Amino acid sequence: MKTFLLICAVLFSLAPARNEFFGAKCKKLKGKCRSSCQKNEELVAFCQKSLKCCLELQTCE
Repeated sequence: MKTFLLICAVLFSLAPARNEFFGAKCKKLKGKCRSSCQKNEELVAFCQKSLKCCLELQTCE
C-alpha cells in the first residue's frame, strides 16, 4: 500500500512539468492552444488539459 501511495505522489508531482513542456513546445512552434483547430489551421502538437496546438496553414506563393 505504501508503494502505491508513493507512485501516485510521484505521478501527480510530474503532471505540471509535463503540461508546461507541451505549452512551451506549442509557443516555440508559434501555435495557439485551442480545443479544436479551425479550417485554415493544422494540428502540430498537443497542449495541456487536452487542448490542441493549432498553427495556421502557410500558403504557397
